[in-house]
Amino acid sequence: MRQRSLIAITAALAAGALTLTACGSRDDDGGSDSGSDGTTVVIGVDAPLTGDLSALGLGIKNSVDLAAKTANKEKTVEGVTFKVEALDDQAQPSSGQQNATKFVADKDVLGVVGPLNSSVAESMQKVFDDAKLVEVSPANTGPTLTQGPDWQSGKKARTYKSYFRTATTDAIQGPFAAQYVYNDAKKKKVFVIDDKKTYGAGLAATFTDEFKKLGGKVVGTQHIDPDSKDFSAVATQVKSSGADVVYYGGEYPQAGPLSKQIKAAGANIPLVGGDGIKDDTFIRLAGAKSTGDLSTSVGAPVEDLPSAKEFVANYKAGGYKEDYAAYGGYSYDSGWAIIQAVKKVVEDNDGKLPDDARAKVTEAMQNVTFDGVTGKVGFDEYGDAINKQLTVYSVEGGAWKPVKSGTYTG
Repeated sequence: MRQRSLIAITAALAAGALTLTACGSRDDDGGSDSGSDGTTVVIGVDAPLTGDLSALGLGIKNSVDLAAKTANKEKTVEGVTFKVEALDDQAQPSSGQQNATKFVADKDVLGVVGPLNSSVAESMQKVFDDAKLVEVSPANTGPTLTQGPDWQSGKKARTYKSYFRTATTDAIQGPFAAQYVYNDAKKKKVFVIDDKKTYGAGLAATFTDEFKKLGGKVVGTQHIDPDSKDFSAVATQVKSSGADVVYYGGEYPQAGPLSKQIKAAGANIPLVGGDGIKDDTFIRLAGAKSTGDLSTSVGAPVEDLPSAKEFVANYKAGGYKEDYAAYGGYSYDSGWAIIQAVKKVVEDNDGKLPDDARAKVTEAMQNVTFDGVTGKVGFDEYGDAINKQLTVYSVEGGAWKPVKSGTYTG
């Protein structure tokens, strides 16, 4: 992407919003009508836009919106105007599946960004795959989504060829956290807790396996009800276990109160989690004693990446009410990947969309590569991100501060 001034981008975004009204249509047979107004391609977004996780979901939606407006302003795909339509899954698999069905029914949708939650993705994958509609998640980290249920035994199998992601997986994130906790933080006795959901349980399992391999001891395990906010019983168990660290597989709405209640029970030890807790809301919920709590998150801090400076500036100039949050850069890159796949398909078909555009876009996605907000964007044979970088963050002075970046070395 080229550098441009904030004033120019503000004007471009306003113009982009007007451009969305100048739409062509797709033919009844699935082809495109390349009339004077061009063709409209819809990029769907599925994310929690309301509820406890809406801070992350709204950042996803806004960042994809910015990608679409940038493509329209730059005429990235000649004759094509991109439009974003977002649906709220409320972090519920049933809602995600309904949303997937809605996107499939709209013939103008040629790609979907999302969802946030791995459990929601599980409910959507087959719906999209049956329709050959490409899905690119900026946040899913569950390894089974791309590598199948037996990935840990080395029997990796890609079930859905229409599914891709720009975030790295818990097969790397969990062990990366374990190495930091054991080798850098010098914690040897861990109490492991998860919320029983796909993301949380999977992350806790990969952390636990690596921690044990390193020589650490698991002094207790427990599951919590993600619909509860009273964790006093498990906090007491943590205190009596003698653990010097807690690992939590889950998300910030529960992690914050859990950390606070563990400290209140007298166990003044850090809580460590994955990217699901890396949001400022965690710090607010956990309170003053959250200092020293840790999280891992995919990639490097967006604010520190030279490749992300333009994104950060343009997002601010775009006037979005909500922060781009933890997955903003990955969401922009997910949207941009769909745009690049559409561009390839259009260029290969004499400047227009073919009748089987969805299948062609899905096929093209496998070979999409570009220098994105989060670094080099591309996908391996499983649809997983080629960017495997992770960062450890610590709560310091009421904010998440990066303390170590790198990749997992098994």
